This record gives sequence, structure tokens and C-alpha cells, in this order.
Amino acid sequence: MMKVSSLDLKRQYESIREEINKAVLEVIASQSFVLGPFVESFEYKIANFCCVKHAIGVSSGTDAILLALMACGVKNGDEVITTPFTFFATAGSIARLGAIPVFVDIDPSTYNIDVGKIVPAINKKTKAILPVHLYGQCADMDVILEIARKYGLVVIEDAAQAIGALYKGKHAGSLGDIGCFSFYPTKNLGGYGDGGLVATNNDKLAEFIKILRVHGSKPKYYHSYIGINGRLDAIQSAILSVKFKYLDGWSEKRRRVAAYYNEHLSGLPIRLPKIESHNTHIFHQYVIATPNRDALMKYLGSQGIETIIYYPLSLHLQRCFEYLGYKEGDLPESERASNETLALPIFPEITQKEQDYVIDHIKNFISKR
Repeated sequence: MMKVSSLDLKRQYESIREEINKAVLEVIASQSFVLGPFVESFEYKIANFCCVKHAIGVSSGTDAILLALMACGVKNGDEVITTPFTFFATAGSIARLGAIPVFVDIDPSTYNIDVGKIVPAINKKTKAILPVHLYGQCADMDVILEIARKYGLVVIEDAAQAIGALYKGKHAGSLGDIGCFSFYPTKNLGGYGDGGLVATNNDKLAEFIKILRVHGSKPKYYHSYIGINGRLDAIQSAILSVKFKYLDGWSEKRRRVAAYYNEHLSGLPIRLPKIESHNTHIFHQYVIATPNRDALMKYLGSQGIETIIYYPLSLHLQRCFEYLGYKEGDLPESERASNETLALPIFPEITQKEQDYVIDHIKNFISKR
């Protein structure tokens, strides 16, 4: 029996081991661990890559969203429109500020927020729209930005899964007022611990976020605001700077892996990823859907194939959000996605032999139904 992991970071490390080790030792030798030149160098690289004026390294993707919301003045009682089909941090960051996550359903073909449902959710309390570029494909930003301009709303992009993704030739994270990235180890550009980044073209927001990430102080020990401890570590920055050189190549390999899955799974009674023609997808995940998801996952697992469910319970049905008053059936597409989607193994170093093994067992499962 072959073993196929959903992600194998050890293979990636082996390919860049010497560069990574050298970078880490340089930070240790410098004894500059908090902010400083390694962080600034990485921020400069990402700002250029995303075509934004400012990139601010922060402690995690979660804190990137939190700091973005804080900088935009989201406060207790404000409402922020977002998707329920995403990682918890998207809505959790809203709730931490005492604001109210307002969930609207998703487009069943892309799993991103259904832009046609945003306007009915807007009222006098609405402060921002927080779209998520899920699995590495951008949401329909033209429509979202048009709505935001019309109603005077802030747009904060959750691009945690989408660094390098393009929307009509523009980088994820550069389209709204603020873009938020995660460098969690499993991301396409992942560190060796937590890390995140905020991107913006707005000078005032950038300066405010830099203050908020150091407890709201400027100069040091003088606090005009209540901020957080939200800094990106120098060691993570050095590691990410090494890995950044390979990001475009890794993204292209992911696209080839996805194309191979598409070619060999097409025609089967499962839903394959839909790529919008104006988007460049970076395939943080390759997600299929079937009503027989749980049985398929169990079968693949029995054959040594690791698959993952993103996400098994839509956020509007999570216990911690019961106070919002949502009930089962309110957001049917998100609920269906939670019950039917399954992420197959995908990473730049996966072999065609491993993919063939996954594909053959999916076909075998379907043939026996």
C-alpha cells in the first residue's frame, strides 16, 4: 500500500535545507529577533510582489485580520459582512472586537462569497465587507468594490490562502483597502511557525497598523492607542525570504498538479474545482465535492491516502455564534459545501505516481457505488 500525505513539508525542506539553515543562523548571529532588518527586507519583497506601497509583517494571519479591522475603526456593534465557509479566524477576529459577523451564502461553484447576496445584508450598522479568497482563488472583487464604494464601506481581503493569486491581473491582497496574509506552515508560502502580513496602499492605515502591532506605542513606551503584540519574528522573516524565491515556481507546480487531477477525474460523478476565466488560481487546496464525501474519505484513508475536510461545520452553525441567531437551512450552499467537499493531496513535490494512486482509488470507489 502506498502512503500519500495531503502535504509533505519535509520534501520541501530537503530541497532548500542549506539556504534555510544559513538564513536562520544569520539571524541568530545578529541577535536581532524582533522586527529589524530581516523583517524589513521581507516586507519590501512582498510589497513589490503584490504591487502595494506597504507590507507590514505581523504575528499571524489571524492578527493580520484583527489589526486590519482595528485600523479601519471597526468597533463594538458594527457589522462586517463575510462568508461562513472559511477558517474560524475570519469571523472570530470580527467578534473579538465586539463587532457582528454578518454571514451571507457562497457561490456553489467557487465556494467564495456570493456577491449577489451582499447588498441585502447591508444596513446602517455595516462597516466593512470581508471577502475570503478561498483555496487560492479570488472572490469577485469588482462587484465587491463597486458595492463598497456605493455604500461607503471598507473592504478587507482575507487572502490567507491566496498569496500569488491574481484577479484580472492584479494580486490578491492589493485590491481592497487592506489585504491580509498568513504564513502558517501549511500555506503556499509558509514559515516554521506562525506569521502573517498586512498589505495596503493607504499611507495612514499602514502607519496605524505599524503602531497597533507594537501595543499601540509610538514612540516606545508612549501609548496613544491600545494595540496588540502583533509583530512578525525576524527568524520567520528570514525563512520566508528564502522560500519566497521559489513561490512562483511552486505555484506553477500546484497548477500542473491540479490540471492533472482535472484531466483524469473529469467525467466522474464528482464536482471538480471551477476556475473563473479572469482568475489565476494558486491551488492552496484542490477540492472536490460529492454527496458520498464521508464514505469516499474513509475509503481513501483505508488505502493510505490522506484527505482533509475544509470545513466540516459552517461558521453560522458553530456553537460560539449561536447568539447571532442563525439556524440550519439559512445558508444552504455553505452547509452543502461543509457536507460534500474534500481536499485531495496537493503540494509542489507530489509525484505523478502518487497522483495516479489517488485517482485510481477514487475511480475504484465510484465504480463500486
